[in-house]
Amino acid sequence: MQVKTVKVSEKGQIAIPLDVREAIGLKKGDELLLLQEGGKILLGKATTALKDEFMPLLKASEKTAKELWDNEFDEVWDNV
Repeated sequence: MQVKTVKVSEKGQIAIPLDVREAIGLKKGDELLLLQEGGKILLGKATTALKDEFMPLLKASEKTAKELWDNEFDEVWDNV
């Protein structure tokens, strides 16, 4: 495990050190998965397997959002 310190730019961007990119095989255009919990952030290379692990959570979130927002009481906001 490596521990690195990076600075956040004015635009909220960070630079991932070259040795870390090489260690995980990160290339230009690759997608990253960002998980935020409280004051912590976990950042990792988004792989199909990892996306599949979170698919049940995504589906549950979509179902909950649909139940909350797709109802007659919420339609009043369509005209605002």
